[in-house]
Amino acid sequence: MTMFGKIFSKKTSKTDVKSNGETLSPAEIEQFIKDTLSHYKSDNFPQGVLSVCQELSISQKKKITIKLLMPFVCQGELDLIAQTLSEQLARTVTFEIDLAIKPVRQFSLGNDKNEAGQGKVANIIAIASGKGGVGKSTTTVNLAYALMCEGARVGVLDADIYGPSIPSMLGLKNEKPSSSDGKLMTPLDAKGLSAMSIGFLVDEADATVWRGPMASSAFNQLLNETAWPELDYLLIDMPPGTGDIQLTLAQKVPVAAAVIVTTPQDIALIDAVKGIAMFDKVKVPVLGIVENMSYHLCENCGHQSHIFGEAGGEHMAQDHATHLLGQLPLDIAIRQDADFGESDIIENSAGEIANHYRKIARNISAQLFLQCDTASPLTATITTRT
Repeated sequence: MTMFGKIFSKKTSKTDVKSNGETLSPAEIEQFIKDTLSHYKSDNFPQGVLSVCQELSISQKKKITIKLLMPFVCQGELDLIAQTLSEQLARTVTFEIDLAIKPVRQFSLGNDKNEAGQGKVANIIAIASGKGGVGKSTTTVNLAYALMCEGARVGVLDADIYGPSIPSMLGLKNEKPSSSDGKLMTPLDAKGLSAMSIGFLVDEADATVWRGPMASSAFNQLLNETAWPELDYLLIDMPPGTGDIQLTLAQKVPVAAAVIVTTPQDIALIDAVKGIAMFDKVKVPVLGIVENMSYHLCENCGHQSHIFGEAGGEHMAQDHATHLLGQLPLDIAIRQDADFGESDIIENSAGEIANHYRKIARNISAQLFLQCDTASPLTATITTRT
């Protein structure tokens, strides 16, 4: 509530009533809402909500509906603002968010273009790790579902040629893609996600013995010969490590930005730093770090146990001038969902686990816009004196 301290009056608990007892007019309520949105500050809204809002309309009937056109997903964060506004105005306030997510770099995948001649995939985000075993694939799948729950159109591409686990995690093991024209493959649907993986095409044992050039060629085909629908984000589950295959993929794919997944463990952090260096070498911005298995929450008493170390991701983000996008618990439900090809984020989108992933998804979407889009309020402008 401290962020609202300058806006909300300390003299009255309900802002729809003035200090002299008169009810606020519709115009005063609308101005109050605009002031609230202007003064609200967070990592994703460093200059207020209205600094990035493209369209705003306020409908005042029995309840107040605020419609916004936004350049990144933010429904969950604005829902929290709505709760505060509802309390202050003594009326139900809701946000309806429409998304206008634009590409931060221009490219097209093969011949797959929309009616405007642009690539159907707006932004490609690489999810990478310096080493295996940190939960990168699980994080990729759950972040894709979280972005979808926040309103975005999302796809997943499994680039882990040597160990494609995405089919199992999406509940699509042994499924095969089809083709409507004999040229492009139709991605499989996983509860609303568009998915493609080498695991849909070849036996897992065959993929693991490919040499680097074969793996790179296969991945390029998966990316460019898939009939992707209109997508706001395509998440690529990169192979673990920072060797030749990872560097080749990072160079060949028109990646908008990358996210590094690590655990707080020192050995994982050392390899995660190598991941940042790899993307820096190919001029791909790193949006931040996701610290997986950050702590274990006791089911009985709620005590947090930092099994793999504490605050490693936070210190790494500070040392490398990037963001800590979020911390995920070591939770048996996450492991079970991955094993059984289910998603608690879809089944219980307001649950505790879903909220962790949805917050990180919002951070990724916002930071992509803030750091990489020329329309960002943080983009430096050049002025000339005459």
